Amino acid sequence: MIYLYFAALIAAFALLFKSASFFVDGASGIARILNVSKMVIGIVLVGMATTAPEFFVSVISAFLRKPEFALGNAVGSVICDDGIALALAALLAPAAILVNCRMLRVVGVFLLAIDILAYILARNGTIGRLEGGFFVLILAVYYVFLLRRKELRFEQDSQGNTGAEKEREGISLSDRSLLKSLMLRFILGLAGVIATSYIVVWAARHIAEYFSLSETIIGLLVLAIGTSLPEISTCITAAIKGEGEIAVGDIIGADILNVLWIIGVSAVVNPIKVELKVMNFSFPYMILIVLVMLVSMRIRCRLGKIKGLILLGLYALYVFLALKLFT
Repeated sequence: MIYLYFAALIAAFALLFKSASFFVDGASGIARILNVSKMVIGIVLVGMATTAPEFFVSVISAFLRKPEFALGNAVGSVICDDGIALALAALLAPAAILVNCRMLRVVGVFLLAIDILAYILARNGTIGRLEGGFFVLILAVYYVFLLRRKELRFEQDSQGNTGAEKEREGISLSDRSLLKSLMLRFILGLAGVIATSYIVVWAARHIAEYFSLSETIIGLLVLAIGTSLPEISTCITAAIKGEGEIAVGDIIGADILNVLWIIGVSAVVNPIKVELKVMNFSFPYMILIVLVMLVSMRIRCRLGKIKGLILLGLYALYVFLALKLFT
């Protein structure tokens, strides 16, 4: 039976990357037609879509009273997104990924602040319904703030115009037809990414159980990697296609959603209780890797191969420490 799980895992990987190609093409095309910043598209649209597996797995885990799965999956996914997805994107991109540092100043500080806030609120070993609702409220206010700032929403043209004029003029008939086609491509890609991700998670969980790994390890490593596959595949595909800004936006957006949306809703469904030993390891490491990621991107406003190797090395260290502490 174990061979069936490994076969399903390999087949799902192949389908996942093809689906991600559709997904990135759709997102990039939508950004071009609407003249919206690709980083905003990545943070809001792609980030929300690619975290769907984490969301459903964590919420269901909370409902079934499996807090190790819910919290471990969310926190582990942030670490996985930064240490695998973005690292591989930087390593496989044909050139260094350029970063919109103006956008990074806005979202980077916010991301670091909510990670620290989540750690402070979780230090008593419980994230209750009130705290979960507070996280969701912060996310809603943040999205309103982000989408109302036109200097962040629109790409600039060669004359320095922000694209607000195009918004006022509306979209031409030909653009509308193309937009529908791109939306279909985006939705089909998203459906494929989510469906294949669930196959991967199903196979990975059975493989982990076969080798008698603990629930903490399954949450922090196996489920986190499995549910982060949309971000990993989307980032790599975007980077290879020269759409590095979408990759960066996707990861930052996913990191924000993992903390505010996924932990928040999971806690509302069922208060999350977790071992202090797990919390005191996973949260500080999440803050560390997020900080290294943000500093790396802020330096010269680009993410190259050396920085990618540093992030990948941090993830390797995380896996080593997690296995040493919890097995």
